[in-house]
Amino acid sequence: MLETSLFSLFVAGLLGGGHCLGMCGGIVAALSPQHAKHHANSLLLVGYNTGRIASYVLIGALAGGISGFALSGGHLAQVQQLLYIAANLILILMGLYLAGLSSLLTRIEAIGRPLWHRLQPLSRRLLPIRTLPQALAVGALWGWLPCGLVYSASLSALASASAAHGALLMLAFALGTLPNLLLMGVFTTRLKQLLQQRYVRLSAGLLVALTGIIPLLRLALI
Repeated sequence: MLETSLFSLFVAGLLGGGHCLGMCGGIVAALSPQHAKHHANSLLLVGYNTGRIASYVLIGALAGGISGFALSGGHLAQVQQLLYIAANLILILMGLYLAGLSSLLTRIEAIGRPLWHRLQPLSRRLLPIRTLPQALAVGALWGWLPCGLVYSASLSALASASAAHGALLMLAFALGTLPNLLLMGVFTTRLKQLLQQRYVRLSAGLLVALTGIIPLLRLALI
């Protein structure tokens, strides 16, 4: 199921632009090269996203490695399947949230808030971002921000029971989020207006939900 999961997570990251805007839009907007004299901000934007992606890959490697070690002597296949189902159910919830049809996902995101409350002061000390090391550090910290999409991808990494596969799954998800955040940095206002359109939110949300529904249907037919 690895290839299907890689595709699903990439698509979920790509279509979750509205959620990414809410989570990372403030920092990305601050790094946006608004004028010719601010071209250096492009490098900071790349640095921020590099740090963020590195954290996602680390989360995937840790999740996959820990579950692989923990399940090495038990009923690996059954637990993997349950985690895989849970990951796709959260994808469906994310799709409904993006479409404006359900707010249940926000309760799941609350799970990671205690950790974020500890990390957020560290990120604030690095603001405003003026150097590449600062951008990398802030991006790395922001990768731990409570986010339903990240949680879904992390569950998929956990279900892989492999550090390498977990890292690969989170990388696929991270690459899916990258175009939105890079475009957001250049066309922040226009992109925000577009993503707030009802038909755009509904279409993107239902497509994300579909990336969770299809793997479950495939699993049911096996």
